[in-house]
Amino acid sequence: MSRMQLTVQCTGEMPLGSYLRQYAGFSAQLLRRLKAVPDGIMRAGQHLRTVDPVRSGDIILLHLPEQCAHEPNPALQVFAAYESVQVLVCEKPAGMPSHPSMLHRTDTLANWFAAYEPDCGFHLLNRLDRNTSGLCLIAKTAYAAHALSGKVQKRYYALVRPGLHGSGTVDAPIARERESVITRCVRADGKPAVTHYRVLRETARCTLLELTLETGRTHQIRVHFAHIGYPLLGDSLYGGDCTLLQAHALHCGLVQFPEPETGAEIRVTSPLRNDMQQLLDT
Repeated sequence: MSRMQLTVQCTGEMPLGSYLRQYAGFSAQLLRRLKAVPDGIMRAGQHLRTVDPVRSGDIILLHLPEQCAHEPNPALQVFAAYESVQVLVCEKPAGMPSHPSMLHRTDTLANWFAAYEPDCGFHLLNRLDRNTSGLCLIAKTAYAAHALSGKVQKRYYALVRPGLHGSGTVDAPIARERESVITRCVRADGKPAVTHYRVLRETARCTLLELTLETGRTHQIRVHFAHIGYPLLGDSLYGGDCTLLQAHALHCGLVQFPEPETGAEIRVTSPLRNDMQQLLDT
């Protein structure tokens, strides 16, 4: 998983480092890491320096060893929805944290991945809150993580109380609550945050929303809909009705991104989790 092959495609001759930065999307930090590995960059069985010239047709072999630094937990169950050499998309269940913490040392998505892919890096590109379910995109290599930065599209689905109609945008800055480490709020001195919503379905008990984000602030969707008077169902932290759901009604149902090696556009979808769907159907 830590090895990849590149065929140079350029006009004339240029230093390898320049080619990797301009045409292959390598960062300066990633190049420094490659240079530190004895067999990090090879051509025709010979070590290659980043200052050495390359030309179209050259085959470059790159080796950057990676290993998941988290404790593996093979007992955890997570569904892998899409996988390639460079990336993995999985469906995180509600109730599972993304990363280990003081209270969750071995029951997280990172612990599952460490058991599933022990010889790969764990670069989570869309972190979901513990009780948010749905698709998580994991880059297995530092190269893939860098190549996908800013190129991942996500779509979320949420349930709120009845009364919201049509579509709209919530444009309100978000800041940390001054007395809390976890809670966020809308405040004038916060960071810009923009959420677009569209009503997909309305029932007597709830409304299903489709959501896209222009920014990615902590708890952004939850804070924005509490701010406009429609906190997510099951969201006790922000005042949502918890009589119908035990976990806040938020699900990442789509991720779309270019495959790091081929550039092919990948689109992965996930249906609503069971408790959300059952509430809509009853």
